[in-house]
Amino acid sequence: MDATSQAPGFDVPEVDAFTRPYWDAAAQGRLLLRHCAACDRSHHYPREFCPHCWSEHVEWRPASGRATLYTWSVVHRNDLPPFGARVPYVAAVVDLAEGPRMMTEVVECAEGALRIGMGLEVAFRAGTPVFRPTAAGAAGAAGAAGAIGASDVPEVGGVPGVPAPSSPGCP
Repeated sequence: MDATSQAPGFDVPEVDAFTRPYWDAAAQGRLLLRHCAACDRSHHYPREFCPHCWSEHVEWRPASGRATLYTWSVVHRNDLPPFGARVPYVAAVVDLAEGPRMMTEVVECAEGALRIGMGLEVAFRAGTPVFRPTAAGAAGAAGAAGAIGASDVPEVGGVPGVPAPSSPGCP
């Protein structure tokens, strides 16, 4: 890039005619999913056919915005723009209430409060869907960890019993 070029604000896919409804809805604070009329299943990432039954009878439908945390990793170093300025951040995979699994980022949550199965809700940052804990989800995940006796076991990226690396200056 030369000095007159503008750096991207976020690394998002290029919008095309097919994905425009998804990105336009996200810019308005709504999450859309593709839904198959043939097998009655939703999927994500957007495709022109159903990945479950291969039908081309798919349409856009609003999603509830509810999800549960499947797994995560806290990224402490990323030298690629624009991510370097945002570290640490939580890269995550969530299970949407409608069924599909989605890669995203968890925001507004301390690293130590993250728990597999915690309830999340969609939020939007610059037209990109991210997820934050629901009040009930954060409380429920803490209770679930205690119920299985894992509250005193350290977690890294949602893997119980894997100790966190220790390095000076890391939170």
